Amino acid sequence: MSSAPKQALLSVSDKRGIVEFARGLITHGYRILSTGGTARLLVDQGVAVTEVADYTGFPEMLDGRVKTLHPRIHAGILARREDPAHRASLAEHDIATIDLLAVNLYPFQATVARAECSFEEAIENIDIGGPTMLRAAAKNHADVAVLVDPADYPGILAEMATNGGQVRQASRLALAKKVFAHTAQYDGAIANYLTSLDDAGVPGPFPGRLNLQYEKVEEMRYGENPHQAAAFYRDLEVPSGALASYRQLQGKPLSYNNLADADAAWECVKTFDETACVIVKHANPCGVATGSSALEAYSKAFKTDPTSAFGGIIALNGPLDESTAQALLGQFMEVVIATTVSPAARTLLASRPNVRVLEVAQGTGHNLFEIKRIGGGVLVQTPDLQNLGPSDVKVFTRREPTVEQLNDLLFAWRVAKFVKSNAIVFCNRGATLGIGAGQMSRVDSARIASIKAQAAGLSMTGSVVASDAFFPFRDGLDVVIDAGAIAVIQPGGSMRDEEVIAAADERQIAMVFTGIRHFRH
Repeated sequence: MSSAPKQALLSVSDKRGIVEFARGLITHGYRILSTGGTARLLVDQGVAVTEVADYTGFPEMLDGRVKTLHPRIHAGILARREDPAHRASLAEHDIATIDLLAVNLYPFQATVARAECSFEEAIENIDIGGPTMLRAAAKNHADVAVLVDPADYPGILAEMATNGGQVRQASRLALAKKVFAHTAQYDGAIANYLTSLDDAGVPGPFPGRLNLQYEKVEEMRYGENPHQAAAFYRDLEVPSGALASYRQLQGKPLSYNNLADADAAWECVKTFDETACVIVKHANPCGVATGSSALEAYSKAFKTDPTSAFGGIIALNGPLDESTAQALLGQFMEVVIATTVSPAARTLLASRPNVRVLEVAQGTGHNLFEIKRIGGGVLVQTPDLQNLGPSDVKVFTRREPTVEQLNDLLFAWRVAKFVKSNAIVFCNRGATLGIGAGQMSRVDSARIASIKAQAAGLSMTGSVVASDAFFPFRDGLDVVIDAGAIAVIQPGGSMRDEEVIAAADERQIAMVFTGIRHFRH
């Protein structure tokens, strides 16, 4: 057995790089075993291959469902090379060892993601032989190298080139960890799909058993407080434009609170088509504005609440240029986010080496689920993606908002979606004036928003107001009108809507209803 050539079994659905990998293995003395489409590709590219059916002496059967499920394959993978009994068994049955596998699986998740995917098609894309080989090789990683990701091919070939054609034990263990995580994800996706089916076989949004996987990016210094441990995990496939795709250009490592607040700022600012700036403090926007430039948007947003902006998170939905960076240096900040940062802006911000500067590509992707942990379980919901246009609201008062007021109402409504309930947002000309957040009483939120604007020296005369949920009584409405509001946007739906509408007419303001609310707890 010691003089037998090393063997590699290659059987992949994702064929990226497999030809080059096979050629590299041959240069290190490997004989190649392969199956089906992988074998045909390698042969077409002039790579010497032994078909698994020829190797086992048993043909593929059942439309390819059975091809690698054979003792000559699995004994060759699972045999412990240092065990005399295992070596004797292999010799008795004339079975050679298989020392390396490159296997990846039928694309089950991509298949069931297609709207037209049938149940029968989904079932046929459940791989059996592939996971079996992967798990066997990963279990026996002391003797077998197993690769499930084409991105690992070049690194393993490079390691072989400097290590006498061998894969180091540390690398084999790392590859095995990757395999077990991958097969767990694969089986989890199958379970998610099957347990989501109703009696008619139609998949629903919520599986009966929810399986999720994330990869650890880093452990944080601590959590929300120094006595709590924390780590940052991200999706295996990050949605386009999501914060988790950030590239950090400078600054200290991000903390738990930094990431939570940065996500709140980024999710809000990326909903605007116009150039916009959002400043967040303790998970709530404390200033939001649009402008003709990043500098104008930032300047307007900062004026909303300069006190709260101290130590805040600043997010721009476009490039950060030199003039805006110069303005940012006038305040203390923890994190700055932009789609790109110009070289001149980077030079200026380098004078604040502790400030975390992130680039995040703009995108419309979003999480499939929002998840909140409770004692002994989780709450799962679809994300709040509702945005409104002028035709989506109804006027319920004698006075109608002007075009400019309606635009401001929709702006305020968009901001209110990202403010903790109860939320009240005063706006004027594409900028927030005062924000009341997280109060048990809507009246208190209205009063706090008014106080915030007054403290910043902003006039609320002629402003508009968004309320994330209905006014249960007229008292909250009276507070915002007394502060200077002339138009209000709210969901409606209270048993006292008529009373509130009558109050709006009495005070001669415009009020529109959205029919939806934006609670954020």
